[in-house]
Amino acid sequence: MSIRHGLLALLERGPRYGSQLRTEFESRTGATWPLNVGQVYTTLSRLERDGMIAQDGEDRAGHVLYAITDAGRAELKSWFRTPVDRTSPPRDELAIKLAMAVGAPGVDIREVIQSQRRHTIQAMQDYTRLKAQALEAVPADRHEVAWLLVLEQLIFQTEAEARWLDHCEARLIRLALLPEPGGRPSDTARGTSPAAPSDAAPPAPVDVPGGAPA
Repeated sequence: MSIRHGLLALLERGPRYGSQLRTEFESRTGATWPLNVGQVYTTLSRLERDGMIAQDGEDRAGHVLYAITDAGRAELKSWFRTPVDRTSPPRDELAIKLAMAVGAPGVDIREVIQSQRRHTIQAMQDYTRLKAQALEAVPADRHEVAWLLVLEQLIFQTEAEARWLDHCEARLIRLALLPEPGGRPSDTARGTSPAAPSDAAPPAPVDVPGGAPA
C-alpha cells in the first residue's frame, strides 16, 4: 500500500495537516487500511525531505499545513500512469500457511482449508452487506464511490480466495488417491481423506486452459 502516494493525492486537493490527512485517507478507503498519526507524520517528513511537499503555514487552530509541490504533482501523475507491479507480489500468509501445512506432522490440512473457507465466506458476506449500505449512500455522498470501489475489490478478492481453497482441496483429494512407490500414501496428502466430510460441500471441478482438469 502506497501511503505516500495516497497522501499526495489528498494534498492535491489543497493544503492539509497531518491528522486531517489521516481522517480523509481512512474515510476514502472505509478504514480498510487504518493509519496511525505517527505513520502519517513520518511519511510527510519524508515527502518534505524529497521535495514532494512543503509546509504552507498554519490554520487557525495552529496546525501545520502541508501543500503539494510541482515535484509532488509530477510524482503523483507518474503513479497514476504506471501499472502496479505484480512481478514481486507481497507475501500471502494463507498461501504460506498451506504450503507449510502440506506434509506437516499432525496437521489435518483439509481442516485448515475448511476453517479458512468458513472465515472467507463470512468476510465476503460482511463486505457484501457493507456494499449494499454504500450503494444506498452514493446518490447523496459521491465520496462513497471511493469506498465502494475498495469494497468491491475486497469482495472479488475473497471470491477468488474461496475458489482457490476449493482448488486446493480438490488437488489434495486427487493426490491422496496416488500411492507412493511401495504402496505408502503420498506425504503430500498425509492427514487428508479422499472422502469429504459430511458437512462440507464437495469441491467444485477445477479447470485449466485447454479444458483439462488441473
